[in-house]
This record gives sequence, structure tokens and C-alpha cells, in this order.
Amino acid sequence: MVAPAVNRGPGRQSGVTMIEVLVTIVILLLGLLALVALQARLQTSEIEAYQRSQAMLLLKDMASRLATNRPQSESYVTEVAWPTGAGAVCGAGAERYERDAREWCEGLQGASEALGNSRVGAMLGGRGCIERLSAAGAANREYLITVTWQGMRPVTPPPANVTCAAGLYDGAGSECTGDRCRRFVTTIVRIAGLR
Repeated sequence: MVAPAVNRGPGRQSGVTMIEVLVTIVILLLGLLALVALQARLQTSEIEAYQRSQAMLLLKDMASRLATNRPQSESYVTEVAWPTGAGAVCGAGAERYERDAREWCEGLQGASEALGNSRVGAMLGGRGCIERLSAAGAANREYLITVTWQGMRPVTPPPANVTCAAGLYDGAGSECTGDRCRRFVTTIVRIAGLR
């Protein structure tokens, strides 16, 4: 027995309409754009994490150098307004503190890795400061070591008491105004006076 033919009539349509196909394509495009945006944010976060880890290594390096060379600890102090690192000329000298300062300066500039003629082994715009916290000539001395760098996107600015490289990361015409792209890590080195 043969099934009777179904009369669909002029008002009925079978299959997928063009509008349904277009809506599906638009939904897929929105999903792909969201994935691209997520990938970009993940890459930015990865760069920020890399820069923070490099800053921590350089911070610990200088803290160790300063603590090891106790007799000359006062010679390590830098000017907060003129930090060492990016844009600075790394000094020279035969004294141990001078070699330490030069190597730290070069490390902040990225000397550990090079790509062609560019140093790429550290943070963007890496700078460092060493401040004396205790009174000059005190038996027990304290030093604040700070490493700063250029962040990838603006966040809350550092507190006012972190003055190392303040204002050096403000980009004209960008979102990085008011030090919102300046990142920092700090540590305090205490040197006890031995008698």
C-alpha cells in the first residue's frame, strides 16, 4: 500500500529558513569573539605574572647583596627620584657595592636575556630604589628595597608612601595616568649592629 501524498499547501515551508541560518551564524560569531577576548585577557595576565616573578627575583637578589655586604650598606642607598634601571646609566667601579649596583641596574634593564640588540629579560621599564628607613648612623639599620615596572593595564595606583619611580609610568593620552600602571614589590632589610 502506498502512503497518500501530503499536501503542504502554498502557506507552509519545509527546511531551514535563511533567517534561522543567519541567527545561528551571529550566535557563533559572538561566541568566537568572546573566546578571542578571553584569550587576550589570559595573555595579559600571563605577562603580568611573568613580570611580577622577575621583579621578585631582582628584589631578593638585591636584598641578599645588601645583607651580605653589611659594612658598606649605606653605599647601596639610591635616590628615589632617580631610580636605577630603565633609562639609567649603570655605573662602574671596583668596590663590591659598585659591582652589585651595576649588576642590579643591568638586571633591571633585562640583561639576562637579549633579542637582537634589545634586552628582554626583565619587566617593562624595570627600575629599583633602595631607601634608608633608620636614622643615619644608627646601630640597627633598616633599608626599603623597591622594584617597579610598567603594568599592562591600569589598576589602583600604589599607596602614596611607595615613592620609587612615582610618575615615571604615566602615559600621555592613555589610561595609565596617576600611576595606575606602575607596579611594585618591596622588602625591608634589617641589619643589626654587632658589637
